[in-house]
Amino acid sequence: MNFSFEATRTDASGARCGRWMTPHGAIETPAFMPVGTQATVKGLTQEALEELGAGIILANTYHLYLRPGHELVRRLGGLHRFMSWPRAILTDSGGYQVFSLSKLRKITDEGVRFRSHLDGSEHLLTPEKAAEIQLALGSDIAMVLDECIETPAPREKAEAALKRTTEWARRARLYFQECTRRNGNPSQWQFGIVQGATFADLRRESARQLLDLDFPGYAVGGLAVGEPHEMTCEMTAEVTALLPKGRPRYLMGVGRPEQLADYVALGIDMMDCVLPTRAARHACLYTSAGRVLIKNARYAQDQLPIDPHCSCSVCRRYSRAYLRHLFTAGELTGAVLATHHNVHFYLDIMRQIRKAIDFGNLANFSSDMHARYTAGPA
Repeated sequence: MNFSFEATRTDASGARCGRWMTPHGAIETPAFMPVGTQATVKGLTQEALEELGAGIILANTYHLYLRPGHELVRRLGGLHRFMSWPRAILTDSGGYQVFSLSKLRKITDEGVRFRSHLDGSEHLLTPEKAAEIQLALGSDIAMVLDECIETPAPREKAEAALKRTTEWARRARLYFQECTRRNGNPSQWQFGIVQGATFADLRRESARQLLDLDFPGYAVGGLAVGEPHEMTCEMTAEVTALLPKGRPRYLMGVGRPEQLADYVALGIDMMDCVLPTRAARHACLYTSAGRVLIKNARYAQDQLPIDPHCSCSVCRRYSRAYLRHLFTAGELTGAVLATHHNVHFYLDIMRQIRKAIDFGNLANFSSDMHARYTAGPA
């Protein structure tokens, strides 16, 4: 099966529903991608993810390169077979993780030289190497290496990072195209990543430069790293206004439940975030009425499900009192059940968003979500 993407419906705000065909099945967009850093979504089996309706997950190139190694994964038939996941996979470039190792890495125009957090061994991640690793993994979508910088950042640093990101994207694109010429068309799409920190003109310039490289999809990176939500939206809007309507748009690393519809209204098709799984491990549950901190004493005798309006298997079977008991007793099952519920909740939000776009009431849905989550946790 070849790749294709079609926006099937667009509302007045620019929000759109779409259908994305990949070699590993169709994805209804806008879509949320659960994060499976080490080829697993923490707390969930692949069977559970299929039951939840996840059409695509994200895996981490940096971690899989260091352990178990991309060549081992290739020899074992690729990432899909290795982790027994029949649906689509997006792999990031590893750039964000490498740049997070501020004391263990050095950035040059060649790439990023870093020391492994596992054993201290030295590695050089170049745009070509990041593309090579992801081709070996066999993911459906591969991200190019980009330079991630902190927020806020001085303009001079943002300009330098933009220049380097564009050059790295050009090198990654050439490497990918050369591999395609030599070995045939891989079952993989390569995405460019727009940078520019919180400078609107730099964001626009980055987008224009990447458009010249003709990627089949584009991501907005370097946001949701501490700047206000309003700034995230402003920078995203600057970029999506320039991106082709016929290609998927991915906002990286977002977001909170009440924010997802905001990003969709800006024309975003894909998002990912560790929040639903991380929050679940810390006993924070997302519901249609807002956050529930399940370890609070008020839930000790509460026989209601986590969310009476939720259709997930956890809410159909278990009470808040039982979930609270599992967490206070330190039982792993508590985190597993909470993760199942939270991921279901996020995927269900996306289903509701798609429905809201169809009916032309996304703005009302977004306002309602913000109202529910403004009150704070219960």
